[in-house]
Amino acid sequence: MSSEPPAGGAEPAEEQSFLSHLIELRQRLVRSAIAVVVVFLALSPFMRDIFSILSAPLMNVLPEGTKLIATGVITPFMVPLKLTLFVAFLLALPYVLYQAWAFVAPGLYLHERRLAAPIIASSMAMFALGMAYCYYFVFGIVFRFIAGFAPSSVNVAPDIEAYFSFVLGLFLAFGLTFEVPIVVVLLARFGIADVERLRAARPYVIVGAFILAAIFTPPDVISQLMLAVPLCLLYEVGIQIARFVGKRADPEAAGSATGGG
Repeated sequence: MSSEPPAGGAEPAEEQSFLSHLIELRQRLVRSAIAVVVVFLALSPFMRDIFSILSAPLMNVLPEGTKLIATGVITPFMVPLKLTLFVAFLLALPYVLYQAWAFVAPGLYLHERRLAAPIIASSMAMFALGMAYCYYFVFGIVFRFIAGFAPSSVNVAPDIEAYFSFVLGLFLAFGLTFEVPIVVVLLARFGIADVERLRAARPYVIVGAFILAAIFTPPDVISQLMLAVPLCLLYEVGIQIARFVGKRADPEAAGSATGGG
């Protein structure tokens, strides 16, 4: 009879722990959503200005007086709204990631906590760098190249919804491309692939880079090169960084092995 109360008390304790985690997760999701909404409301008066900034690379290469068109009834309102919501999410992303980190961190080991913070910060920085590279360098060249092929009898006036989808796809493609060094470093850090294996995979990475470039960029050689070449270069950067990460990890492993012996 004395064994029944502990068993009966263990189940409610586990249920309470599970429920407390669900409540905490809900609270942090709500906080993240509120942060995005607050930033969106702050940016909402500038929706037209934000879209003007996004469309500037295209408008700069179109003939003077040309404007984008909207074929849908509510498209002139929905596209700037979607764009502003996307920008609000990007601006609120540090806080959203902090909420995710605060939820996950208690269950991590100390060395995992020390590694996670630099990874999150560097991932955000590299994604932003990829978007900046796309906006300030790629868009101008791509749009100028495409506009140059338009026949003189064709009035180039892209639809704003198609333009937004096209730009968003390129932003994601180049943002993810700039995450390659971090992925390579993590593969080496966790022992999934050493530097020699990463070097041996170069030919496959080059082929894969051009395949991805053909999928996610317009069907012209310039656009594909502007995605494939940085991907290959960033892979090489990741290999060089992984060399130092490996050297740094060896003494730790040796010290733990000595302590265990």
